[in-house]
Parts: sequence; structure tokens; C-alpha cells
Amino acid sequence: MLARQIVRLSSRRTNLGSIYKSGHGPELQEPTGYLFSRKPGVKYEKEGWENLWYYGFYGAMVFGSIGLYFKPDTKVRTWARAEAEKRMEARGDILTYKHTDHVI
Repeated sequence: MLARQIVRLSSRRTNLGSIYKSGHGPELQEPTGYLFSRKPGVKYEKEGWENLWYYGFYGAMVFGSIGLYFKPDTKVRTWARAEAEKRMEARGDILTYKHTDHVI
């Protein structure tokens, strides 16, 4: 019985034409031949959301970049190197190496 209901519901067709004819669908804008439907010489007026988008998006990018620049170094390799240097100092090993000129 459940299988019949699933088949019946899946085979149902919707008439998309009736949805658009009811006045709730998108309105068609006729092509004007101009880029972004703006005539040349007409000054562009910003919409209300644009400044919020620009300042919010780029502000978040700057804030995130600064945060990533100053984030602490939490790599295992960095910790292991510092730990190894600390242990070598405790044993009395030399951490710096003298440069020798090797001539062949």
C-alpha cells in the first residue's frame, strides 16, 4: 500500500504554466540591447544593500586577514624543535655549529 502511494506521488505532474500565469511567477524583462539594461550616459544609482555588502564583505576580509597573520604558531614541528633545543641545552650540547671552509 505504501509502495502504491509513493508511485502515485512520484508520478504526479505539476502544471508549471499555471504557476506562472497566476501572477506569482517571475516577470520577464524584455532585452534592451544595453549592458545590464542601462543606457549610456545615465548615472548609476546604488541600491540600499550595496554599501552594506561592500563594507561588510571587505571589512570581514581585512579582519580575517589580520587575524590569520597574528594567529599563534601551533604546529607540532615548531613545538618539537623548541622542546629538542631545551633538552639539548639541559644536557650541555652545543646548539650552534661552526662554519668550516672546506677546500677541495
